[in-house]
Amino acid sequence: MHMLIYEDNEIYIEKHDSEIPWLKIFTKEPYRELGDVPKGLRTRLWDIYDILEYEMKHYYNPTKINMASFANMLPRVHIHVMARFKEDSHFPNPMWGEKLRDGNLELPPAKEFYKRVFNALQ
Repeated sequence: MHMLIYEDNEIYIEKHDSEIPWLKIFTKEPYRELGDVPKGLRTRLWDIYDILEYEMKHYYNPTKINMASFANMLPRVHIHVMARFKEDSHFPNPMWGEKLRDGNLELPPAKEFYKRVFNALQ
């Protein structure tokens, strides 16, 4: 189940179920490729990415922020934003890669992070 964090008339942001903080930015219109997205909305996607990265860095203090946009399984524009930690189950592998250990994360409450993201996007 994916929880909706934010929505407006052009984009929406979902939480991805994972041990790590992981958000996905979607365009409401199901564009197939990033180059198909109108330039103004494409610029806005990167502005939103910047906000999410900033909020993740300052709330969770991760080892690294990962960004991805494969869209092979779901062939529409969407951007993954993930806070990664040395203690997560896959680090330094990608979350889609081989699990290396049982994760041992003690993170602050996600609800407060989602509130910060929502407020930053207003």
